[in-house]
This record gives sequence, C-alpha cells and structure tokens, in this order.
Amino acid sequence: MAAIIRNNNSSEETAPCLKIYMATRRPTRRRRGGNRRRGPRKQNSGESSESKENCLELEGTIHSVLPGTMFRVQLSNGHLVLAHISGKMRKRFIKLVIGDKVKLEMSPYDTDKARIVYRLN
Repeated sequence: MAAIIRNNNSSEETAPCLKIYMATRRPTRRRRGGNRRRGPRKQNSGESSESKENCLELEGTIHSVLPGTMFRVQLSNGHLVLAHISGKMRKRFIKLVIGDKVKLEMSPYDTDKARIVYRLN
C-alpha cells in the first residue's frame, strides 16, 4: 500500500504506509490497596516479644557521643558499652548529651552493645 503526500510544488511522492499492530494482551485486574493480599494480622495480646523478655535493663551515663546516633555509655558498675538510640526515641527527636542518665536494654548474649530506651534526666 502506498499513501500519497502532496507538497506545495504539487509533485506527488509515494511513501509506504506502515501498519502498526498492537500486541493484544488480556487486561490485568487492578488491585487497590495492600490489605487484600496480606494474610491476617497478628493481634497483640499485651505480651512483650521474646527478644524483650530476655533483655537486661540497666542504667548508665552517657560518656561520649559518636557519629550515627551511637553513644558510649558508662554503666553503674563501671563498664563502657556501645549504645544506639531506640526507634521511638529517634521518632520523637529526643536529644541526648554527655552526662545524661539513660535506661538501657542489653542482650544477655552480647554485653558490649545496648539500646537506649529512655532518658532519665
């Protein structure tokens, strides 16, 4: 097949007409929201998780501030541990400075690292 294109100087040129075939595919079903694809949600019965049951709760004083929201904390027994701020404290923008007394959660398996969960001052 050819199509006729007319220019201002009225000369006729023929250009092949290209047929474009669209790939036909079945329309996909749109899913809205994510709740239908997930399984049933777990309901909290007021119990704490296993990781929190095994943790040790201690108090200490911030000895030095390190980059990346990490702190060196001196415990009441004199040991120095590396501690980071818990997610809820980050979320509420609670600031910590040297000398603040803090409450820590520590795993019994690794006593060199801890999580700061509360500022006591």
